[in-house]
Amino acid sequence: MRFPMSLRTAGTAAAFFFSIMLSPAPASDNGGKAGADDTARTKPVVTNHSVKIDGRVIQYRAKAGKMPLRDAEGKVTAEVFFIAYLKKNHEPETRPLTFSFNGGPGSSSVWMHVGLLGPRRVHLNDDGTAPPPPHRLVDNEYSLLDVSDLVFIDPVSTGYSRATDPEKEKSFHGLDEDAESVALFIHNFVTEHKRWSSPKFLIGESYGTTRAAALARQLQNRHGMYLNGLMLVSAVFDFSTLQFSEDNDLPFVLFLPSFAATAHYHGRLGEDLLARPLEDLLREVETFAVETYAPALLRGGALPEAEQAELAADLARYTGLDADIIREHRLRLSARVFFEHLLKDRGKRIGRFDGRYTGSAPTPWDRGSRADDPSFTHLFGPYTSALNDLLRRELEYKSDRVYEILTNVWPWDFGDEFRHRYVNVGPRLREAMRTNPHLRVHVCSGYYDLATPYFAFDYTLDRLYLDPDLRANIVVNYYEAGHMMYSVRDELARQKEALAAFIRGTVQEMSR
Repeated sequence: MRFPMSLRTAGTAAAFFFSIMLSPAPASDNGGKAGADDTARTKPVVTNHSVKIDGRVIQYRAKAGKMPLRDAEGKVTAEVFFIAYLKKNHEPETRPLTFSFNGGPGSSSVWMHVGLLGPRRVHLNDDGTAPPPPHRLVDNEYSLLDVSDLVFIDPVSTGYSRATDPEKEKSFHGLDEDAESVALFIHNFVTEHKRWSSPKFLIGESYGTTRAAALARQLQNRHGMYLNGLMLVSAVFDFSTLQFSEDNDLPFVLFLPSFAATAHYHGRLGEDLLARPLEDLLREVETFAVETYAPALLRGGALPEAEQAELAADLARYTGLDADIIREHRLRLSARVFFEHLLKDRGKRIGRFDGRYTGSAPTPWDRGSRADDPSFTHLFGPYTSALNDLLRRELEYKSDRVYEILTNVWPWDFGDEFRHRYVNVGPRLREAMRTNPHLRVHVCSGYYDLATPYFAFDYTLDRLYLDPDLRANIVVNYYEAGHMMYSVRDELARQKEALAAFIRGTVQEMSR
């Protein structure tokens, strides 16, 4: 696996994004040459469907196809695959329009498509675990299609999206290059479908939230398109909050509440802590992290021995790990140490995307492979099966290419702006919000997310330094689940209600 020249520049994309963990097929490997039905198609495939949401039947059209992207000379440089769901019998100019994408970088839009937003979703057990294969789709009674049309975008090199010249595929693999190409797709889609007067929203997950912040500014500055709202699922703007290293104490502090939540879930804390409501416990751990733990880490080796022992005992109490292990790691618990030690006495390893999941402890040669994260491997099969069935059987899209769920797009170029420093797109969102003070933001964070922990993004929001009236445009919802909180049935219902209320409230605000 190749990494960018500087891990500081890469900003822990290596630490949590799908593509690094899985070592999937390179972008140039499309599973075989495309057939004539794939390359010659000029119009999307349109099919008609219905779904019942909140007791009402929604009639809609599904469009699956590719949109060409052209350079300044009019030459097609890439084709972006998309799936759009458009409600029938409504006024397009007033109907909200939401563009969705996942993260990676190198991930297709599958996860929120058939997990959260789309009219069909993958069938999982209510607790988010997967039933035995074969996996299937069911109607999604929690889809957002009742309040917004939906467009799922696969960035170049993912899904069926490709650069026209394979030799130039990597010219799309960068923070700014990716934002420019996705923004151009959105501009073209809105123009072609005559939706400039529609309320417009973006929803991204994981690196998709990084993309969303970059897009908000790019759409404004380049295309004059002002958005109404951003929805950020398992968000990250400031990559310094995730990079565990000797010269960066920040993530050790910011991951601690999620460690405590996960230890609480697995019953590894003392009886007094287990008896307390989770949110009550987390408020205590957050205060400890900021007021006690962070100042102690700043002192490094100058922290007196007695205080080191006391701090190790406190950390053991909140994480469920042995104090000797904590002392061995200089009071600094990385995510990997926590994954491997919390349930080591049971021969288990916990999940990274969702700490509730467990799997067999990996052998040393399993580290960094698919077997290294049970919370991902548990869901990869169901989501892949569901998306492929949806494409070929229900949406009637024919292609002999492999639909790339995850693609290796490394090295990813974070540009000169972040050369030799951590990536942080928070200032881009701040600029977008100051330019467009009507832009509203909804954040969804999971307590058991050990990839993009909730407290790390809370920290980031506090450092946007927005005026109070703009800060009031941001709302955060927390879920007792992980990175993909919608995999849990009850949390999916809560998330649908919150996102729908956000869209409705934003649109109502427009009419005042």
